[in-house]
Amino acid sequence: MPQNVPIVIGGPTASGKSQLAVDLALALDGVVINADASQVYKSIPIISAAPSEEETSKVPHRLYGYLADEENGNVVSWLELAAEEIRRAWQAGKTPVVVGGSGMYLDNLINGVTPIPEVAPDIRRQALEIMQNEGAEGLWRRLYKVDAAGAAMVNPADATRVRRAFEIFMTTGVSIAEWFTRPMVKKLPETEFFVIRLLPDKAVLDRRCNLRFDIMAASGAIDEVKELLSRGLDPSLPVMKAKGVPELAAFLRGETSLREAVETAKLRTRQYAKRQLTWFRNKLKADVTLPQCYGGEKEIINNVKNQYKMLPKSGK
Repeated sequence: MPQNVPIVIGGPTASGKSQLAVDLALALDGVVINADASQVYKSIPIISAAPSEEETSKVPHRLYGYLADEENGNVVSWLELAAEEIRRAWQAGKTPVVVGGSGMYLDNLINGVTPIPEVAPDIRRQALEIMQNEGAEGLWRRLYKVDAAGAAMVNPADATRVRRAFEIFMTTGVSIAEWFTRPMVKKLPETEFFVIRLLPDKAVLDRRCNLRFDIMAASGAIDEVKELLSRGLDPSLPVMKAKGVPELAAFLRGETSLREAVETAKLRTRQYAKRQLTWFRNKLKADVTLPQCYGGEKEIINNVKNQYKMLPKSGK
């Protein structure tokens, strides 16, 4: 088996990549590591399409549901944890299988990140307080006063990126625009990656997106959103913006019918999947490309397994 070569699986929502990760982990004595920005949250396993109990009982799964809903997950903190889980898998003699649809997470894992220092805890608290009192746009206006270049790089309504840009400047005194010009640093510099991408036909993917949302809506997704609303969480939090949450929340507040909410959620899910397809096609360099959704085909597992095992011990 090759050493220091994690498997990375990327693809659009509803393409079967989670099942592929489980089947490869079974075939290669692996550990599945999450790289989906929504599946990190505790309270939305259904609406985020997190792995089922049946899947998690077959092989170990890591970095699913580890964040409280009140937290702002980001790629920097995820990378630290992902690197730890990959090394832990190696120490246990297992194959790390990283899987997700969040392109930024996979890109930063493979190609590195800007070398931004850790944000000071007091600055983080300050940013959260401002956001709670003034909203994302209020924090953006404060950012613009001290760092116009950094403010120009983020959407004022994007709470996560506005907060990140503000925290970085207030901690380091250097604009996020300047940090992004500096050389990338890899969390796992000793590592090469075996990358698999799924690029199914859009029409097939659209049908799968529609079907999956119907199943989620009938399986408890509405109850998940109802629970989030009952806690009065800030609408700008990432968990409140997960695919399907805003639409079902609108239904639960009486602003639209269930049918309208579901149809809108399906549309936005399909639009998101289309953007993912474009990103993975153009941005993710892969060793293996599957031109279809994965549905448990043994031939695919055997082919990928053989290609992976043929890598030299030291990597590619």
